[in-house]
Amino acid sequence: METIFLVQFMGALYGLLAVIFGAFGAHALKKSFTEEQLKSFETGVKYQMYHALVLIVLGFNLGFNTALENYIANCFIIGTFLFSFSIYGLTLSASKGRKWRFLGPITPIGGLVLVAGWGMLLYSFIGNLI
Repeated sequence: METIFLVQFMGALYGLLAVIFGAFGAHALKKSFTEEQLKSFETGVKYQMYHALVLIVLGFNLGFNTALENYIANCFIIGTFLFSFSIYGLTLSASKGRKWRFLGPITPIGGLVLVAGWGMLLYSFIGNLI
C-alpha cells in the first residue's frame, strides 16, 4: 500500500473515530463514567483528533520518499493507536469494575512514540540547517 494513501486513510479514519468517540463520551459514557474517567477518555479523543489532522496535513505535504518521512508517519499512526486506544480500554474497563491493568504501560509507550514522531518531524524541518 502506498504510504501517502495509508497516511491520508489513517488520518481520515482517526478523525472519523475521534468524532464518534467524542460524541459517545459526551452522551453515553457521561452516565457511567466518573469525572476523572471522562477527562481521561476526552484526552484520548483530543490526542486522536490532533494526530488525525497531522496525518492529513502530512499526507498532502510530504512525498514519503525518505525513510525519515516514513518513520514520522508510522510513529504518528502507531503512537496514536497505542496512546488513545489504551486510554479508551482503561477507562471503559474501569467503569465496569474490571480495569485492564495491562494497558497501563501501553499509554506512555504510545506517548513516547508520538514524541519520537514530533521530534523527527522537527528534525526534518531543521535538519538541513544543522
